[in-house]
Amino acid sequence: MDSATDDVSQAIAGELLLMDPDVRASRERAGRLLDPEFVEVGGSGRRWTYESMLAELAGLAGSGEDGPRYAPSRISGVLLAPGLVHLTFETMIGERRTRHSSIWRKGDGAGGWRMYYHQATRVPPGVD
Repeated sequence: MDSATDDVSQAIAGELLLMDPDVRASRERAGRLLDPEFVEVGGSGRRWTYESMLAELAGLAGSGEDGPRYAPSRISGVLLAPGLVHLTFETMIGERRTRHSSIWRKGDGAGGWRMYYHQATRVPPGVD
């Protein structure tokens, strides 16, 4: 496996961890996967920061053990530059389909890969 493929694989692994209800319920675990400069524009249009996301993540959809879970598909990525990966994918949670774009960057030292930016766009029923 080459370096670019390995970097993309690590970013995908982090993305999948952020969909895990146990990770979403843990401020500490989720905080290790989000960059301190993290920003998200959610499917609702809401702007999230590192602190606002960690404060509310445990109460959001996909965070409960007994609730609906994210089902990701079509996940792919590309190395934009050393230490910077762009991922695109879709998710289903219940009946809601969403397209996602995220940028992961590699931190110094043991920080590893962290999500720097995320954009979610809800897909209306009937749209391909």
